[in-house]
Amino acid sequence: MSSITKILVPFDFTEASIAALDYTLSFVGFNRPIQVQALYVSSSALKEADLKETQDSFDRVVGSLNRRTMKKPELLMVQGELIASILQTRTDQQADLIIMGTLGDKSVDEHLTNTSQLVLEADCPVMAVPFGSEIKTPKEIALVLGKEEIENPRLLGILLNIARMFNAKVHVLTIYKESIYEENAIVESNEDTLEYYLEHFYAEHTFEKNQDIEKGILDYIKEKDIDLLTILPRNHAQKTKPSEGRLTKLLTLHSSVPVLTLD
Repeated sequence: MSSITKILVPFDFTEASIAALDYTLSFVGFNRPIQVQALYVSSSALKEADLKETQDSFDRVVGSLNRRTMKKPELLMVQGELIASILQTRTDQQADLIIMGTLGDKSVDEHLTNTSQLVLEADCPVMAVPFGSEIKTPKEIALVLGKEEIENPRLLGILLNIARMFNAKVHVLTIYKESIYEENAIVESNEDTLEYYLEHFYAEHTFEKNQDIEKGILDYIKEKDIDLLTILPRNHAQKTKPSEGRLTKLLTLHSSVPVLTLD
């Protein structure tokens, strides 16, 4: 499975985007040949003086973070609508992963932030990094699975890559409202897939009953001291009825740890 060679970080000089860049540089480290590309999206045309000033400001931010990386972070500047520009740049640059900061909003359930919108629209791996979260090496990773069969197991490739990078354990969590025994055939199929695609990094599969799925996930994160939450959104599902992505949005808004969506 291919390794991560390029990461795209939407960047607008806000605290959330600076924190996401800091997380990304820590994630990459000083001994991995991964190119970090920050993307500044402007709603209006940038003049030559604006380009230079923005680049200088970015260089100062990178210097202030004091993170050593094998490859110097780059700044890309484009004009356009934010989400569309991020997704188009990701395609043009062939980035393996998007890492975007978010302020989140723990007080509401239906608010749509730029980050949660990107996660819902993107058909590529996206990591949402909540502002204020501790920058930690992802040693303990939680993968949340529903009762459905994993539709595209190859999406687990980037999770395996991250587990290899950090020698991390992947804990699989399934929250169910009624009886898990009705889903035995699906569970067994998923177990074979998990063991094959996650290799020895697959640690365990926990089944918990909770009428509030989001609360069950967030409680598990706290209980197990999880560093990275991973989900397989179903809003782009093809073999089964696509979901509205509500759980994905809620976790992006409310999680205290980075959320990696595999799409």
